Amino acid sequence: MPSTKTLPLIKDAERLESRLKEIPAVPGVYLMRDESDRILYIGKSKKLRNRVRSYFRESQNLSPRIAMMVQQVREIEFIATDTEAEALALEANLVKQHQPHFNVLLKDDKKYPYLCITWSEKYPRIFITRKRRAGSAKDRYYGPYVDTGALRSTLHLIKRIFPLRQRPQPLFKDRPCLNYDIGRCVGVCQGLMSAEDYQKIIQKVAMIFQGRTQELLDILEPQMEQAAEDLNFETAARIRDQIKGLQSLSAGQKVSLPNDTVSRDAIALAADTQHACIQLFQIRAGQLVGRLGFMAEIPRAGTGAPPLHSWEEELSQPSLTSPPRLGGVEAGAILQRVLEEHYQNVEAVEIPSEISVQYDLPEGEILADWLSNRKGRKVTILTPQRQTKAELIEMVERNAEYELARMQRLSDRNSQAMQDLAEILDLPEMPHRIEGYDISHIQGSDAVASRVVFIDGLPANQHYRHYKIKNPEIKSGHSDDFASLAEVIGRRFRLKEAEGNSKKQDEFSDLGEAEKVSNLSSVSPNIADKPDLIMIDGGKGQLSAVVAVLREMNLLEELRVVSLAKQREEIFLPGESLPLPTNSEQPGVQLLRRVRDEAHRFAVSFHRDQRSQRMKRSRLDDIPGLGHHRQKLLLAHFRSIDYLRLATPEQLAEVSGIGPRLAQQIYAYFHP
Repeated sequence: MPSTKTLPLIKDAERLESRLKEIPAVPGVYLMRDESDRILYIGKSKKLRNRVRSYFRESQNLSPRIAMMVQQVREIEFIATDTEAEALALEANLVKQHQPHFNVLLKDDKKYPYLCITWSEKYPRIFITRKRRAGSAKDRYYGPYVDTGALRSTLHLIKRIFPLRQRPQPLFKDRPCLNYDIGRCVGVCQGLMSAEDYQKIIQKVAMIFQGRTQELLDILEPQMEQAAEDLNFETAARIRDQIKGLQSLSAGQKVSLPNDTVSRDAIALAADTQHACIQLFQIRAGQLVGRLGFMAEIPRAGTGAPPLHSWEEELSQPSLTSPPRLGGVEAGAILQRVLEEHYQNVEAVEIPSEISVQYDLPEGEILADWLSNRKGRKVTILTPQRQTKAELIEMVERNAEYELARMQRLSDRNSQAMQDLAEILDLPEMPHRIEGYDISHIQGSDAVASRVVFIDGLPANQHYRHYKIKNPEIKSGHSDDFASLAEVIGRRFRLKEAEGNSKKQDEFSDLGEAEKVSNLSSVSPNIADKPDLIMIDGGKGQLSAVVAVLREMNLLEELRVVSLAKQREEIFLPGESLPLPTNSEQPGVQLLRRVRDEAHRFAVSFHRDQRSQRMKRSRLDDIPGLGHHRQKLLLAHFRSIDYLRLATPEQLAEVSGIGPRLAQQIYAYFHP
């Protein structure tokens, strides 16, 4: 790690020149670090020495944002590669891993769903998800799709065309469900079709989402004709129905282009002062087969940056040859970042022969070479200026503007609601982070709690948490919501010892263990990710219980807490006997209601899961020495617990793995 006393390279000419001479003039990736050894920026170049040197030339017209970065650079590292394509792939991986502050970073926008095919499973599943997990490299994600409704209707139609696995887990142990009887599934739960044959069906479905519907039709039509010639009319009729379904699926929007045999993608963006909304249209054989959406953060330019409104003014300029700057970043750099990340996650067959871009890409040649190597044939990247292709880019840009406007309206509503809530509760500023808590149980049984988090007025699912209530006095027939809420708040703002262990504790690391705090004077509160507002589902009683535990933890002055009663949507403050005079239709009250309803939904769903697991628990679990494997052997032999209960010790001992001693224990359990 470099010393904190080291001067920035731009102020140490001798060390800068020495470092630049060490960098070779070959393709590769460079990393710029600050005095804390933190990576500020990661870039790529055909010639590393020339590119890095350009940052430190006085004549170079750097944007205010990049100029500010250069002032902080203490060290430069580089990784040489054999080709420019390797440099591009390496840069994309490093940016994704380190998330440098001065790089263009795509925003993980949960509102755009993906379609996932789990190739890692023997019988792959197909489902829609908003989380792109990095669990298995074999699983394939398509998207993100802007039109959620169109994606759902497409998947629904596909499930009618092809017999697919319908459930994550089998419904019955010894027989398929109704989906098999009506032809919607091939009975994968009972192994009625081999994994190889089923994966061939999934490969046909994957071709649809790869934009290869016509190619799939060309494969199916000869199969139908061959089946008819072989007098296999049922198979021919099934393939005929699949062809008709695929034709109806592809009878959508047509894009009129002079050469409808070329597969092409068209990408454009629209931006405001904070975000860039990017749209990618996938066109195959003149047909629009997919519309993908991406979000990118607009980096702040820093000191000396142009006014925020100038970004929008630049975007409104009609010139397509001079890319505008968004917060010091070229619009073309944002488009290139999206294309690099998108094509890294697709199969080679999905890469089009031509890519039309709204603005020139800063490293367009490198990207084109990399895509050509992956596809095995030439890929062209062009910036259309006139006629049909330019009109296509204008259409993509117009759709990006519509999506950006929709996002801005949602953001404005959230800002208005947070501002109204701050005025209602007399908060010093708008509540950035709101946490909501609720309890769920049935007369004390399976008592659980939930925590939901809203950030800037929107649900932040990654911060949601479940709690199992540990209080031994709360059990079936005896409930205490006040004590349950006090317990959950105490666990959320966990008390940790002030002396000794200084390691940061995870507030949810031991949800399954009992916790006792006996000496409050020797502890300090853990308030990582401190909320601006805590919302309790309930009235004055629930609020008083939470206030008591926060006061005991010396946090009542630091945390603002309120409760929202269900009956009249009344807001209660600590120490106040009467609710606040509010209107239930106020934006701020509606925001609290959304938090309350989400906390209730999350708690109830977890309670149902816990209750379901308890009800599924076998009575055999209570017999000492009878593990899961022996339970399966007994049930396979006797078919049900009722028959098992009627069996004699001798009959029980006949089961493989059940000796006379264990058989007697089982018999004694059912006949005490």
